[in-house]
Amino acid sequence: MVRNMLDVKTCYGKIDSELLTRLSNIKAMAFDVDGTITDGGIYYDNHEIELKRFNVKDGFGIATLVKEGIHCAVITGRNAPLVERRMKDLKVTHIMQGQTNKAESLKKLCQELSIAEEEVVCIGDDLNDMPMFRLAGLVVCPQDAHPYIKKIADYVTTLEGGRGAVRELCDLILMAKGVLNPDGGFADERY
Repeated sequence: MVRNMLDVKTCYGKIDSELLTRLSNIKAMAFDVDGTITDGGIYYDNHEIELKRFNVKDGFGIATLVKEGIHCAVITGRNAPLVERRMKDLKVTHIMQGQTNKAESLKKLCQELSIAEEEVVCIGDDLNDMPMFRLAGLVVCPQDAHPYIKKIADYVTTLEGGRGAVRELCDLILMAKGVLNPDGGFADERY
Protein backbone atom coordinates (compact mmCIF):
# COMPACT_ATOMS: atom_id res chain seq x y z
CA MET A 1 0.00 0.00 0.00
CA VAL A 2 1.36 3.43 -0.91
CA ARG A 3 1.07 5.84 2.01
CA ASN A 4 -0.17 9.35 1.43
CA MET A 5 2.46 11.38 3.25
CA LEU A 6 0.55 14.66 3.16
CA ASP A 7 0.26 16.14 6.60
CA VAL A 8 -2.61 18.18 7.97
CA LYS A 9 -1.68 20.83 10.50
CA THR A 10 -3.87 20.43 13.61
CA CYS A 11 -3.84 21.74 17.14
CA TYR A 12 -2.02 18.46 18.00
CA GLY A 13 0.67 18.98 15.40
CA LYS A 14 0.94 17.57 11.90
CA ILE A 15 -1.26 14.52 11.34
CA ASP A 16 -0.90 12.17 8.37
CA SER A 17 -3.89 12.71 6.08
CA GLU A 18 -4.21 8.92 5.66
CA LEU A 19 -4.84 8.59 9.40
CA LEU A 20 -7.55 11.24 9.21
CA THR A 21 -9.13 9.45 6.23
CA ARG A 22 -9.18 6.21 8.21
CA LEU A 23 -10.65 8.00 11.24
CA SER A 24 -13.42 9.44 9.06
CA ASN A 25 -14.76 5.88 8.63
CA ILE A 26 -14.81 5.06 12.34
CA LYS A 27 -18.20 4.18 13.82
CA ALA A 28 -17.06 3.22 17.34
CA MET A 29 -14.30 3.92 19.82
CA ALA A 30 -13.40 1.30 22.42
CA PHE A 31 -11.15 2.28 25.29
CA ASP A 32 -9.41 0.87 28.30
CA VAL A 33 -9.71 2.59 31.68
CA ASP A 34 -6.58 2.45 33.85
CA GLY A 35 -3.78 4.38 32.16
CA THR A 36 -6.02 5.47 29.31
CA ILE A 37 -8.97 7.50 30.62
CA THR A 38 -7.25 7.69 34.01
CA ASP A 39 -3.62 8.40 34.81
CA GLY A 40 -3.19 4.79 35.88
CA GLY A 41 -3.22 5.54 39.58
CA ILE A 42 -5.58 3.64 41.86
CA TYR A 43 -6.14 5.10 45.30
CA TYR A 44 -7.29 2.86 48.17
CA ASP A 45 -8.40 3.95 51.60
CA ASN A 46 -8.53 1.81 54.76
CA HIS A 47 -12.20 0.96 54.21
CA GLU A 48 -12.13 -0.78 50.81
CA ILE A 49 -12.93 2.39 48.89
CA GLU A 50 -11.23 2.75 45.51
CA LEU A 51 -10.70 6.12 43.84
CA LYS A 52 -9.60 7.02 40.31
CA ARG A 53 -8.96 10.39 38.71
CA PHE A 54 -10.81 11.08 35.45
CA ASN A 55 -9.92 14.01 33.21
CA VAL A 56 -12.92 16.24 32.35
CA LYS A 57 -11.39 17.09 28.97
CA ASP A 58 -11.36 13.39 28.05
CA GLY A 59 -14.96 13.26 29.26
CA PHE A 60 -15.99 16.18 27.05
CA GLY A 61 -14.45 14.46 24.03
CA ILE A 62 -16.24 11.17 24.77
CA ALA A 63 -19.57 12.92 25.38
CA THR A 64 -19.18 14.84 22.10
CA LEU A 65 -18.53 11.61 20.18
CA VAL A 66 -21.67 10.09 21.71
CA LYS A 67 -23.64 13.21 20.78
CA GLU A 68 -22.37 12.90 17.19
CA GLY A 69 -23.54 9.28 16.97
CA ILE A 70 -20.16 7.60 17.40
CA HIS A 71 -20.53 4.57 19.67
CA CYS A 72 -18.22 4.56 22.67
CA ALA A 73 -17.40 1.51 24.76
CA VAL A 74 -15.30 0.75 27.80
CA ILE A 75 -13.50 -2.59 27.65
CA THR A 76 -11.52 -3.11 30.85
CA GLY A 77 -10.12 -6.00 32.82
CA ARG A 78 -11.03 -4.58 36.21
CA ASN A 79 -14.40 -4.04 37.89
CA ALA A 80 -15.04 -0.70 39.54
CA PRO A 81 -18.49 0.78 40.23
CA LEU A 82 -17.05 4.28 39.78
CA VAL A 83 -16.27 3.48 36.11
CA GLU A 84 -19.93 2.69 35.50
CA ARG A 85 -20.91 5.92 37.24
CA ARG A 86 -18.50 8.01 35.15
CA MET A 87 -19.62 6.38 31.90
CA LYS A 88 -23.28 6.98 32.74
CA ASP A 89 -22.41 10.67 33.25
CA LEU A 90 -20.96 10.67 29.72
CA LYS A 91 -23.91 8.72 28.20
CA VAL A 92 -21.67 5.75 27.34
CA THR A 93 -23.95 2.72 27.28
CA HIS A 94 -21.44 -0.01 26.40
CA ILE A 95 -19.61 -0.76 29.64
CA MET A 96 -17.70 -4.05 29.65
CA GLN A 97 -15.83 -4.53 32.92
CA GLY A 98 -14.00 -7.58 34.24
CA GLN A 99 -13.06 -8.64 30.71
CA THR A 100 -10.34 -11.28 30.63
CA ASN A 101 -10.61 -11.61 26.85
CA LYS A 102 -10.82 -8.17 25.29
CA ALA A 103 -10.93 -9.62 21.76
CA GLU A 104 -14.15 -11.48 22.54
CA SER A 105 -15.55 -8.32 24.12
CA LEU A 106 -14.78 -6.32 20.98
CA LYS A 107 -16.33 -9.00 18.75
CA LYS A 108 -19.47 -8.96 20.90
CA LEU A 109 -19.64 -5.16 20.70
CA CYS A 110 -19.31 -5.19 16.90
CA GLN A 111 -22.04 -7.83 16.59
CA GLU A 112 -24.32 -5.85 18.90
CA LEU A 113 -23.76 -2.66 16.89
CA SER A 114 -23.81 -4.42 13.49
CA ILE A 115 -20.48 -2.88 12.51
CA ALA A 116 -17.25 -4.34 11.20
CA GLU A 117 -14.22 -4.60 13.46
CA GLU A 118 -12.38 -2.38 10.95
CA GLU A 119 -14.81 0.44 11.84
CA VAL A 120 -13.57 0.51 15.44
CA VAL A 121 -10.66 2.49 16.84
CA CYS A 122 -9.25 1.18 20.11
CA ILE A 123 -7.16 3.15 22.58
CA GLY A 124 -5.26 1.47 25.38
CA ASP A 125 -1.91 1.62 27.10
CA ASP A 126 -0.64 -1.84 27.95
CA LEU A 127 -0.11 -5.43 26.83
CA ASN A 128 -3.51 -6.61 28.11
CA ASP A 129 -5.09 -4.48 25.36
CA MET A 130 -3.35 -6.46 22.59
CA PRO A 131 -6.25 -8.89 21.97
CA MET A 132 -8.64 -6.07 21.01
CA PHE A 133 -5.86 -4.25 19.12
CA ARG A 134 -5.40 -7.26 16.84
CA LEU A 135 -9.02 -6.91 15.67
CA ALA A 136 -9.52 -3.15 15.54
CA GLY A 137 -9.33 -1.08 12.38
CA LEU A 138 -7.08 1.46 14.13
CA VAL A 139 -4.93 1.28 17.25
CA VAL A 140 -4.10 4.36 19.31
CA CYS A 141 -2.20 4.66 22.58
CA PRO A 142 -1.30 7.44 25.01
CA GLN A 143 2.17 8.99 24.99
CA ASP A 144 3.07 7.15 28.21
CA ALA A 145 1.93 3.69 27.03
CA HIS A 146 4.09 0.59 27.33
CA PRO A 147 6.96 0.76 24.80
CA TYR A 148 5.72 -2.25 22.80
CA ILE A 149 2.23 -0.75 22.49
CA LYS A 150 3.75 2.49 21.21
CA LYS A 151 5.69 0.46 18.65
CA ILE A 152 2.61 -1.27 17.19
CA ALA A 153 0.11 1.62 17.43
CA ASP A 154 -1.14 3.41 14.32
CA TYR A 155 -0.97 6.65 16.30
CA VAL A 156 0.62 7.66 19.60
CA THR A 157 -1.08 10.68 21.15
CA THR A 158 0.94 13.71 22.14
CA LEU A 159 -0.72 13.58 25.58
CA GLU A 160 -0.53 11.01 28.38
CA GLY A 161 -3.23 8.68 29.65
CA GLY A 162 -5.71 10.42 31.93
CA ARG A 163 -4.25 13.76 30.87
CA GLY A 164 -6.02 14.36 27.57
CA ALA A 165 -4.95 11.39 25.40
CA VAL A 166 -8.53 10.23 24.86
CA ARG A 167 -9.64 13.80 24.16
CA GLU A 168 -6.93 14.06 21.52
CA LEU A 169 -8.25 10.92 19.79
CA CYS A 170 -11.85 12.16 20.06
CA ASP A 171 -10.84 15.50 18.56
CA LEU A 172 -9.03 13.81 15.66
CA ILE A 173 -12.12 11.68 14.94
CA LEU A 174 -14.28 14.81 15.03
CA MET A 175 -11.83 16.65 12.75
CA ALA A 176 -11.87 13.73 10.33
CA LYS A 177 -15.69 13.84 10.28
CA GLY A 178 -15.82 17.62 9.79
CA VAL A 179 -17.32 18.41 13.22
CA LEU A 180 -14.15 20.16 14.37
CA ASN A 181 -11.77 22.31 12.37
CA PRO A 182 -8.08 21.34 12.41
CA ASP A 183 -7.44 24.16 14.89
CA GLY A 184 -9.73 22.38 17.38
CA GLY A 185 -12.72 24.71 17.13
CA PHE A 186 -16.18 23.57 16.12
CA ALA A 187 -16.88 23.74 12.40
CA ASP A 188 -20.32 25.27 12.96
CA GLU A 189 -22.41 26.88 15.67
CA ARG A 190 -24.16 23.73 16.94
CA TYR A 191 -22.23 23.78 20.21
